[in-house]
Amino acid sequence: DKDGVIVDDVESLRGKSHSGSPSDVAGFGGNSSDLSKWKRKSIVTLALTVLTSSQAILIVWSKRAGKYEYSVTTANFLVEALKCALSLAALLRIWRSEGVTEDNRLSTTFDEVSVYPIPAALYLIKNLLQYYIFAYVDAPGYQILKNLNIISTGVLYRIILKRKLSEVQWAAFILLCAGCTTAQLNSNSDQVMQTPFQGWLMAVIMALLSGFAGVYTEAIVKKRPSRNINVQNFWLYVFGMAFNAVAILVQDFDAVVNKGFFHGYSLITVLMILNHALSGIAVSMVMKYADNIVKTTAKSQMTSHKHDNGEDTTLIALSDMKFPAKWVLPNS
Repeated sequence: DKDGVIVDDVESLRGKSHSGSPSDVAGFGGNSSDLSKWKRKSIVTLALTVLTSSQAILIVWSKRAGKYEYSVTTANFLVEALKCALSLAALLRIWRSEGVTEDNRLSTTFDEVSVYPIPAALYLIKNLLQYYIFAYVDAPGYQILKNLNIISTGVLYRIILKRKLSEVQWAAFILLCAGCTTAQLNSNSDQVMQTPFQGWLMAVIMALLSGFAGVYTEAIVKKRPSRNINVQNFWLYVFGMAFNAVAILVQDFDAVVNKGFFHGYSLITVLMILNHALSGIAVSMVMKYADNIVKTTAKSQMTSHKHDNGEDTTLIALSDMKFPAKWVLPNS
């Protein structure tokens, strides 16, 4: 059953280094294979950093008069569909060059595919929440609150995968958490916290969902390291499309029927969908070749620099710090 499969997945990863040996990451003086692995991890992490840095801004820009003219459920469905299409296109290219093998074929077993609905459902809720949280925070505030993902991922790594994090890593996580809190202080307001309670609640829920889904998905993709990442992505995105289709029926069925599937779409909306799709692909690559700590750290690297009054200088400086790999990667 699903619970048994994921328990096996988690158990198989406990005590293992998710990033390979230390030389895989920090092996500047090692062999060419080690250097190639380090470069691959660096490239996908950099891509994830660049892509996610503009997500919040694109979501805010896609609004008109403070509202989403388009259906967020259809936008989310198109993100999953585009990711699925990109994964399939990559597989077609591999099949033409290498042929169909045991590791890159789409046909699979029920036990293998049955683990994907859980993270797909978690990502659905988290992705929809990121649209609604902007009713309570602006783009810079959202980027700041996203740093909570690092805390949740670190804690879930310790609880679920029994991974021991170093004192330096925990110190970095605590500093980020403190930065998230102090950056929201508004001395010019009667309220202590600038962000309303609803915004904080949604941010915490998103952090927990993102952290759990990330750790769960990493367990899946690394349960069978030789399995092509595009095959694993394909099945995850298929379930993502299915769940988003249900969300459309439940939440926006009348609007889609009366106004059309693409009603309210603009160029910014299209760019936002493309950005989210490419970010999703980059996330999966980081999970496959690095780990979730790298993923969440990369997502926090580019906090929006719209704070010109200096109030958020501490957090911005912290977000822009490039920690050495051994600080970020568990057991590296």
